[in-house]
Amino acid sequence: MNRRQILASALAGAAVTTAPRPGAAAVRPSAIRAKDGAALFHRDWGEGRAVVFVASWALTSEMWAYQVAHLADAGFRCIAFDRRGHGRSDVPASGYDLDTLADDIAAVIDGLGLRKVDLVTHSMGGAEAARYLARHGSDRIRRIAMLAPAGPCLIQRPDNPYGAPRAAFESRIADWRADFPKWARDNQPPFFTPQTSQAMQEWLVAQMLSTPLPVAIATFRALIEADVRPDLSRIDRPTLILHGDRDASAPLEITGRRFAAGIRGAQLKVLAGAPHGLFVTHMDQVNGALEAFLRD
Repeated sequence: MNRRQILASALAGAAVTTAPRPGAAAVRPSAIRAKDGAALFHRDWGEGRAVVFVASWALTSEMWAYQVAHLADAGFRCIAFDRRGHGRSDVPASGYDLDTLADDIAAVIDGLGLRKVDLVTHSMGGAEAARYLARHGSDRIRRIAMLAPAGPCLIQRPDNPYGAPRAAFESRIADWRADFPKWARDNQPPFFTPQTSQAMQEWLVAQMLSTPLPVAIATFRALIEADVRPDLSRIDRPTLILHGDRDASAPLEITGRRFAAGIRGAQLKVLAGAPHGLFVTHMDQVNGALEAFLRD
């Protein structure tokens, strides 16, 4: 294994702990508490400008292993946390609405004492970041990179022809209630490319299936019920949107272009042939684009 593969392997396993930086006043906190007391697990790796990663629906902080490996080597401090109910974070019975999930991002940023942080999100994480900025402002944010954002308004409404009928989403939830593992397997191929190794696919599907079904349903409902279009207009930080033109989960024309249109000055970069899992299927392009954007 080369250094990057070793680092990615480590991040995909146990929690990462690091010694304090020279001259730092204290060791980095090992636990973060949300407003309601829920413990939020996080991974903290590297030195330099802080980057906070917000995961996709039903995935954990492990999904960012290859971005963390690259950006840590490039001189960034990478912080990835597990959304409540996911991974190693607590699994409370409540708090899965978008406002609370956005407040959890604030808990991570505040709990680690971060200033001028960059946000990197995927899928549902993009909607959470938009709501965070609407609720907490952008004083602590420097830049935002959204990978294949889901939203900004997913249910079809009179003023939203881009959405899908509510019945389509309810049908999906019914499939999950009947057999969530089967749904995950059936929808595995379009998330990746034919060139994606079976081992990589299984690694991510295992993350999804580790998410408790009630949590998966509750967070999905939060996403489809949300309308973050007003939130997008309040984003006043440089924003990069990376989206694939073969995304079956969050189609470019319905989600990525709508985010780009709603955020003043947003830069949309379309990756040819990339599906929803572009962070692994097109990791070199994604990592290069992230590093270039975050270095500015």
